[in-house]
Amino acid sequence: MSEDEILAEFRAADALLEGHFILSSGLHSSRYLQCARVLMDPARGARLASALSRLIPLEIRSRIEAVVSPAMGGIIAGHELARALGLEAMFVERPSGTFELRRGFRLAPGQKVLLVEDVVTTGLSSREAIKAIAEAGGEVIAAASLVDRSNGTADLGVPFFPLLRLDVPPYEADALPPELAAIPAEKPGSRKA
Repeated sequence: MSEDEILAEFRAADALLEGHFILSSGLHSSRYLQCARVLMDPARGARLASALSRLIPLEIRSRIEAVVSPAMGGIIAGHELARALGLEAMFVERPSGTFELRRGFRLAPGQKVLLVEDVVTTGLSSREAIKAIAEAGGEVIAAASLVDRSNGTADLGVPFFPLLRLDVPPYEADALPPELAAIPAEKPGSRKA
């Protein structure tokens, strides 16, 4: 899929928002991609996941044994990508503030894992999920996401394959440009705190 085709999927789902948004990282932005909306349609989710699976080089793809995603946002993206790859999908969650593998999910020692996110902004969540996967015995050998909005700066410590790079600068709350500061901020993501 081309970038225009991917953005068309987001637009068709009313998932490309413009305004003033507070991201889950705490940074502010003028654009927001609501991956939950684009994944509401299973056929659209399957198309995007299939396109994403083709971006992962065969030498990495052939080694992946399981897909793990961070809850909440990455679950559907991870499930759809696991389906495209013919693998099992699991997720880590934060019942007490730190990611952990629960619900009877298990990774064999050294099991090769693909970490899948919906959106990567700073990479902090991804790195925390990678740590939890390692603590559960798995080895993350690559990461993928529907959207990389880090402007290419997120370092996850493993090869990273985003379907779309959205190069919209994020801002600290105390360094907003005047046109963004003039608009009331919304927090559309899953983490309200």
